[in-house]
Amino acid sequence: MTGIVKLGLVAACALAPWQAGAQTAVNMAVLKGLAPVAVLSKTYDGRAALAANLTVTGAIQTGAIRQPTLLPFADQQQQALKDAFITDGDLSQLADGLGTTLGGAYHARAHYNDRERYTNVSQTVAGLIAYTNATTGSDSNAGKYFFANLTTDGKTPVSEEAADILKRNGGVPDIFGRSYGRPAGSPGADAFGNSRPFQTEPSVLPIIGPDYFNVPADNNAYNKGPITNLIDSPSYPSGHTTYGYMGSLVLAVLVPERYQQMIARGAEYGNDRILMGAHYAMDVLGGRALATHDLAHLLANDPAYLGRRLTSIAAPTGMGQGRPGTDAITDSRATVEAARADLKAALQAGCGNPVEVCAREDIGRFSDPAANNAFYAVTQTYGLPVVYPEMAGKVEDVGQVAPEAGYLLTVAFPYLTLEQANRILTETEGPGGGFLNDGSPFGVYSRLNLYAAAGRAAALASK
Repeated sequence: MTGIVKLGLVAACALAPWQAGAQTAVNMAVLKGLAPVAVLSKTYDGRAALAANLTVTGAIQTGAIRQPTLLPFADQQQQALKDAFITDGDLSQLADGLGTTLGGAYHARAHYNDRERYTNVSQTVAGLIAYTNATTGSDSNAGKYFFANLTTDGKTPVSEEAADILKRNGGVPDIFGRSYGRPAGSPGADAFGNSRPFQTEPSVLPIIGPDYFNVPADNNAYNKGPITNLIDSPSYPSGHTTYGYMGSLVLAVLVPERYQQMIARGAEYGNDRILMGAHYAMDVLGGRALATHDLAHLLANDPAYLGRRLTSIAAPTGMGQGRPGTDAITDSRATVEAARADLKAALQAGCGNPVEVCAREDIGRFSDPAANNAFYAVTQTYGLPVVYPEMAGKVEDVGQVAPEAGYLLTVAFPYLTLEQANRILTETEGPGGGFLNDGSPFGVYSRLNLYAAAGRAAALASK
């Protein structure tokens, strides 16, 4: 099965004309959730977090902070260069998280032939990917210009309702540009606001090597052109990270035997954007919370997220395997079940054994659970300071604050009740008080630890 993805390279990062437009109701919910970034300069704790964001980002990118990455630093840089391309049509680049055996079986059916043409496992799997990617991508893209200069496309003002989000919380656009000496339109800055690290950091370490298609490239070519030009593409939130977590979560719920490894892959993909010099730690954390929030609402069959034509939620040309705008998911859990059946059959045919057997056959970088856990842990908060002290020591009852979150586990592990799933998410949640964790339902997604939660859920199957 082949489809065309004309915008596959830039769909989640550099904004294109199809992405401009008024914010939808779903966009609005995400903009409200991401809005705490706009008030960081108003408090001492917020200003400390902003300063740390720049320092930590630069130190990770240059290697001054050595993270427990899944590959040696030089090799991880090369992986970051490969991850600059977005395989949003079939998620093939993320399938490394399925392991060497299942990943190979996936790539045999779903792969990119070149930058525009790709294959997929089945129409059902393709439709699930297209709809989920369009949903999360639309929300990420809505945030970029909104938080840069309160527009939909750099020039067109947002609706009065959207503008009221920052009026009510006293926030300001272009928080990174203002804070890091590169306000919108100034020399070397993004024309619209929220300049990226390669524009604000004192230095950016070059990465030179083959890209996803084994073509000689470097991070400069993916940041400033000619491959992609992000000079006037606002930084917050990270579209690549949104895509990476969206795709990793989709594969996690489709292949729950590799749930934890897929979460580690999502963390790696987002972190690689920091290594590229393209995004701040806060961009990555924002993209992760956004993707997790949206997928939970989709899996919960939230009516606001269902029944939308792809074109109405800013789907790239060619999404839906050549039928853009015609594929509307009306029952996401039923769609996941159908896609899982298709994918399971394809993987078993490719690996020659049941999926649960092949899932254990892995000699790649995700084969060490302790290493996966250690790496995921450092990406949970990136060590950024607490902004909301009242939340730092508070256990948030996920079932009370964001009950739909439990579907992130129950759809993958159906022996769990929603109550059990939310209890697991509560018991495993990460540190509180981060820049998004302001007590809102969206904020709790910023502290979910799906790696630990999936391990707990999987362990219950044997009891």
